[in-house]
Amino acid sequence: MPDQTPILLRGRLLDFSACPAGPDDTEAYSYEEDGALLIEDGKIAAKGCYQDVVSACAEGSARIVDHRPHLILPGFIDTHIHFPQAQVIASWADQLLDWLNDYTFPEELKFADLAHGTRIAKGFYDALVAHGTTTAVAYCSSHPASVDAYFKEAERRGMLMLGGKTMMDRNAPAALCDTAQSAYDDSKALLETWHGRGRAHYVVTPRFAITSTPAQLEVAGTLRREHPECHLQTHINENPNEIALTGELYPDAAHYLDVYESFGLLGPKTLLGHCIHMTGPEMRVMRETGSVAVFCPTSNLFLGSGLYDKAGLEGAGIRTAIATDVGGGTSYSMLRTLDEGYKILQLQRQRMHPLTSFYWITLGNAQALSLAERIGTLQPGSDADVVVLDARATQPMALRMETVETLSEELFLLQTLGDDRTVVQTYAAGTPQKN
Repeated sequence: MPDQTPILLRGRLLDFSACPAGPDDTEAYSYEEDGALLIEDGKIAAKGCYQDVVSACAEGSARIVDHRPHLILPGFIDTHIHFPQAQVIASWADQLLDWLNDYTFPEELKFADLAHGTRIAKGFYDALVAHGTTTAVAYCSSHPASVDAYFKEAERRGMLMLGGKTMMDRNAPAALCDTAQSAYDDSKALLETWHGRGRAHYVVTPRFAITSTPAQLEVAGTLRREHPECHLQTHINENPNEIALTGELYPDAAHYLDVYESFGLLGPKTLLGHCIHMTGPEMRVMRETGSVAVFCPTSNLFLGSGLYDKAGLEGAGIRTAIATDVGGGTSYSMLRTLDEGYKILQLQRQRMHPLTSFYWITLGNAQALSLAERIGTLQPGSDADVVVLDARATQPMALRMETVETLSEELFLLQTLGDDRTVVQTYAAGTPQKN
């Protein structure tokens, strides 16, 4: 739970209010060379120039933590990750469907055991905070015990986390499958237990059309209608074989997205992982429903899935987010994710400015989650989820920093060479998470 002792973090503050068009777009971001954050009761109480903030505090009322010369930003947000795949990451595989059958499903069977889930949850959260991530949206396994393990660890650390039980009633091992009714009952019970408890947000989670019957997608839609305050997550258009099999299973659907639309699964709180092979009609539906297209660059490269068209999606008026997708994704680091995403976009001549990159993994992802009033920002009143970054953390980075002259250059260095060694400290609701 949040530390009740007020603390004042001193360092170089970078915060966003919109997606910057470039370094001259100072209305979209703020940078304070000698800045301070005052944190009280898990919230940001004040932000600004160090002298102004410290002068407004009663003498001795806050413990000062001096992070100079490091950068202080909002904690990173990961919008698509698989909690049960912590021991699947870096498994040699072919493409998506082989990956699921050879590695993912056998591993997820272990999460029927709460003790196993509890042990993995600690390591999973350790990896997140080591890489500066303070909020993630996770798929748990089909077992309610996995959801309990996931949210209990988040509660212990005081972290704002989203997640839910994976719903799947076909095309998977029998011991991993639920039914339409049991998926509804389990999800409903878990939602009522966890959603709104502390900082927990429950997510209705049908894995994807291939592993859910029409009856199960129907109950997923029912849950969404009964609980509009909750998010819904699933996968779409990741791999050509996946798309073809979905067409066979749902022959009456006009396209892949039509499967989800027909069951009422789309809306502003719907997170659709991958969205690589999108058709024109699907993009129109995405725009009309306000659903979010989640970019998973390291996973898309690792499984040979294809190239995400950020410019095409955003040009069509579609909301976007970016994520690690561990364990198909190959790093818990949002910095490594930005680096691989940059390369994918470069292949399509979509050059992404480093200020845009850091906006995306903070406020941009918070806006995609409809949670920008709480996370992804350093504004007073928001939750005190913060990351501190050292652009000289390694010898190659320190050598490069000798010639860095601008904030944008420093950010690009961080996203290109940074990893967990770059993260000096991660704060969740004001509480330090790294030992």
